[in-house]
Amino acid sequence: MTLRVTWSQALSWRMGRQLLDPIGRVPVDGVVRRLGAVQAQDYPAAKWALGLRAPGLTDADVEKAFTEGRILRTHVLRPTWHFVTRADIRWMLALTAPRVHQASKFYYGQHGLDARTMSRVHKVLAAELQGGRFRTRTELATALAARKIDARGPRLGLLTIHAELEQVMCSGPARGRQLTYALLDDRAPAARAHRPREPGAELASRYFASHGPATLRDFVWWSGLTVAQARRGIESASPALVERALDGLIYWAKSWDTPARLPPATFLVPNYDEYLIAYRDRHLVRPPAGIDVASIFQGADAYAHPLVVDGIVAGVWRRRVSGAKTAVEIVPKMPLTAPQRRAVSAAADRLAAFSGPRLTVAWRRS
Repeated sequence: MTLRVTWSQALSWRMGRQLLDPIGRVPVDGVVRRLGAVQAQDYPAAKWALGLRAPGLTDADVEKAFTEGRILRTHVLRPTWHFVTRADIRWMLALTAPRVHQASKFYYGQHGLDARTMSRVHKVLAAELQGGRFRTRTELATALAARKIDARGPRLGLLTIHAELEQVMCSGPARGRQLTYALLDDRAPAARAHRPREPGAELASRYFASHGPATLRDFVWWSGLTVAQARRGIESASPALVERALDGLIYWAKSWDTPARLPPATFLVPNYDEYLIAYRDRHLVRPPAGIDVASIFQGADAYAHPLVVDGIVAGVWRRRVSGAKTAVEIVPKMPLTAPQRRAVSAAADRLAAFSGPRLTVAWRRS
């Protein structure tokens, strides 16, 4: 018989596993390794996703780890950027790249990118990055054009994604406000790579240990694997993974020794954060009855950052950059009590401590 769990138990355990219940300073690459992979198409926001989970970390700390290659940014799992560690990047790509290629197959064909073309592109890119050189996307496009390979518009994105998936290149350090690429062999030598005996089981174990409790459907969404692959991963990772029932769904976690109450649970969460984006079913963090999550992210707020109060989505926040100054606007979409407003202000203080002294906070009406 499958045991049951309450909503508050499930939510408190999830926040703890995601390192949102602060337990002390964790190194940047330790946060990424714990989560397995951290979605990172919005680079500044993704840096805050790491800072949010490690009290005392600053933006400069994360930037330093990125510059040194202790965390890397590449296309893995679903067809989007993620932070991963250099020890994990190769086995994760070997496991998930075929699925990302499958998802991109139509677009490859649409732009005439066959195997022969991709092989030529890989050679050009590898030669351009040899010797520890770092190149921006524009510079790589210029190098490809010099060899009569069209690398304009969406085609360039597909070419670089393919080269990342095939372990030719990954992120290099930032150059001012521009991100660069580097040779993967330079940033993550194969000799130092972690090689799990069963990659599917390793990925399932990492996911449910850091994101659980979560459903099979959640894991399929996050990993990009097929349902059959995801099931095999869970089965191979058992008995370390334990199931419980909630609202007619089966949730898996590494264990269920949940605390009796919710931990401090108010955050300024960045967009695409693992707290939301890592789940296909997000009803654990839905607002109270009568407030639809979709209604919070509409119009100008479609891509705003979520405001999480007491574990649930309660509004949005936005950055407003003006010269060297950055203002954070907090926009609740539901009534907040005085203690909840104080908790939001404390959460904003954490963001300010991470970002630097030039950040100010302002409240706005919905």
